[in-house]
Formats: sequence, structure tokens, C-alpha cells
Amino acid sequence: MTDASVLDSRYSWVRLLVTVAIAIVINVGIWIPIVVMPDVQAEFGASRADVSIPYTLTMIGFALGNFVVGRAVDRYGVSLTLTVCSVGVAVAYILAALSPSLWLLTILQFFIGFASAIGFGPLIADLSKWFLNRRGIAVALVASGNYLSGSIWPLALEAVASDESWRWSYTAIGIVTLVLVPPMTLLLRRALPDEAILTADTQSASRTKASGFTPRQLQIMLGIAGIGCCVAMSMPQVHIVALCVDYGFGAAVGAEMLSLMLLGGVVSRLISGTLADRIGGIPTLLIGSTLQAIALFLYLPAGGLVSLYVVSLIFGLSQGGIVPSYAVIVREYMPTREAGARVGFVMMMTILGMALGGWLSGLIYDLTGSYQWAFVNGIVWNGMNIAIIIVILLRSRRGGAFTPAPA
Repeated sequence: MTDASVLDSRYSWVRLLVTVAIAIVINVGIWIPIVVMPDVQAEFGASRADVSIPYTLTMIGFALGNFVVGRAVDRYGVSLTLTVCSVGVAVAYILAALSPSLWLLTILQFFIGFASAIGFGPLIADLSKWFLNRRGIAVALVASGNYLSGSIWPLALEAVASDESWRWSYTAIGIVTLVLVPPMTLLLRRALPDEAILTADTQSASRTKASGFTPRQLQIMLGIAGIGCCVAMSMPQVHIVALCVDYGFGAAVGAEMLSLMLLGGVVSRLISGTLADRIGGIPTLLIGSTLQAIALFLYLPAGGLVSLYVVSLIFGLSQGGIVPSYAVIVREYMPTREAGARVGFVMMMTILGMALGGWLSGLIYDLTGSYQWAFVNGIVWNGMNIAIIIVILLRSRRGGAFTPAPA
């Protein structure tokens, strides 16, 4: 096997499976605040906006972690960085379980989010280096680890510890992370050969020149677009459990809807990854953003149990491929050796959008007593995202950026 032939090789697919398994375990940190939100609100007697803050701080930490940890992966390698982060997040879980106040829990959630970031953008960036022709589906599979984590863990915790407090859940997750993740990092120690890096960068340099944008310009535009789509995305994902409690359906039903939404997101990510390998990341992103806007409109008239289940599934099937498409675009247009930092930056912006949207939705609920205007707010932000992607798409098509680069 030559150095360049490691791309899309059997080892690449083995590495992909290990990476997805790690992502499923370590990404639970960003979902746990959503599931325990009603219990935490009841225990501390806080408002809905107040109990949305732990999630918001989690996502801010997750956002910063994607950028900072992504740079660390570029410098120190994914194996060492992943080991440090997994131990750190496990300790933070256990300390969070002992929190005597909402504000201490909020602070610890920031650190949980920061360390958990290794399981998203940095892992996506690392794995994307090992694929060229099948990069879209590979990135989609790693990104699906995030949604699989959100769909599996809430139901597992509900089944195993339905009568236990939210503190038990934090302790259990901390122990599982500490036991499972560090050993798996040993399987990711192999480095990518220089010849393989050169092969991938030949394509990305050609596309960047044809697009008419510099890498910095494209990165900034993708970051702004990422904020818009994820403010919109956060409304159903962050508040579906609380919405179900308000309607009298209970937190368990809300957790089921969240799991259904995220499983739909996994399907969407796999379809989008396959599509990105055929038509490119930018058109795929535009399709996903448009479908998400349509799904958000469907939430406005939904209020019954069956309609909420159906719309939640539609929403998941619509939006799951959006965030991985950003990573595909970055890898299509930007250098391999900068993958961790550049993918991390764009992922950071999408996550900041989730954090902002999660807080805004809670605030709008407190001001209006309803989530209706929170959905409208998401639709407006989604429109901004679509406008930016259309500009990038038209400019890139005029420059012939979608023409395959010479081998």
C-alpha cells in the first residue's frame, strides 16, 4: 500500500468505526442538560430561562472546545488529546452530580461541554483526512455519533434509572466515559502519511481558486451561516422535553420525541453524506437548510401528541445533514494540515448558534408564555442562513468550483 492509497482504505473504515463508537460515548455531555431540565427546575425552584442557562453554557464550552481542542489535535495528535479530554469530562460529570446549586452545575456544564467537544469537530476533522472519494459519508457517520449519543443515552438512563435523581445519571455517565474512551484512543495513534496529505490538498487548492473566495472569507461566511441555521435548529432540540411537559404529556414522552428526532437526524446525515459525495457540500447544505425551514413551519400548528411525534420525526429527517455539510465544505476547500482548526472554527460557530438559540427560546417563552414565537424566531434566523448559502453557491458555480480537480 502506497502512502496515498491509505485514503479510503480498509484501515480508514476501521478507524471510522472506532471514531463513531467514541463519539457516541463522549457526546452525551451536550444532551444531558436537556433531559434533566424539568427535574433540575423542580429541585432548585428556577425559571425556565434559568434552567436553560446550563445548556447554553454547555454549548458555549462545546463551541470553544471545538476550536481550541481542534488546534490541539492538529499539534499533538488525536489520541493524546482525546485521552486528556475524556478523563477531564469524566471528572466533571462526577463533580456535577455533587452540585449544591444551579450555578455550580452551570459552571461544571461549561467544562463538560468544553471537554466533550473532542467528540465532534476534532474527531470529524481527524477522520476526514483519511478519506477522499467517500469523505461525505465518512464525515456524516462520525457526526451521527453525536445524534446517536443523544438518542441512545436518554432512553437508556430512563430505563435503568427512572426512579433515580438526575445526580445518579451524571455519576453513571462519568464512570462509563472513564472506563470506555481512553482504551479506544490507542486505536487512533497511526499518523497520516505526507503523500496522502498532498493528494487531498491538490483537490482543495483547485476548488478554492475556482470559487473566487479566499479560505478566510469562506470560513467567515460559513461561520455566520452556521449561527443562523443552528439558532433555528436549537428550538426543537433544546426545548422539546419542556414543551411536552407544558402540554401535559410528561418528560418521558419528550425524551422519546428527542430520541426520535435525533434518530431521524442520523438517517438525514447518512443521506446527506452520500449526496455530498455526488454533488458537493454546498448544494447539500442548501437542501438541508431549506428542508429545516419547512419543518419549523410545521411545528406552529402542531399541538397534539401524535402531531408532535410526526413533526419531530420530520424535523430530524430534514436537518440532520446540515452541520456535517459544513465540515465537508471546509475539507473540500481548505488545507488538510489546518483541518482541526478550520473545521473547529466553523463547528464552534454552529454550536454558538445552538447556545444562543437555546437561551433565546427560553427567554421568549418566559416573555410570552408560549413557544410559538420561539419557533417564528428560528424561522427568521434560518432564512438568513439560506441567503448566505445561496450567495456562496452562485459564486462558486460561476467560478467552476464544482468541476472535479485534476488528479
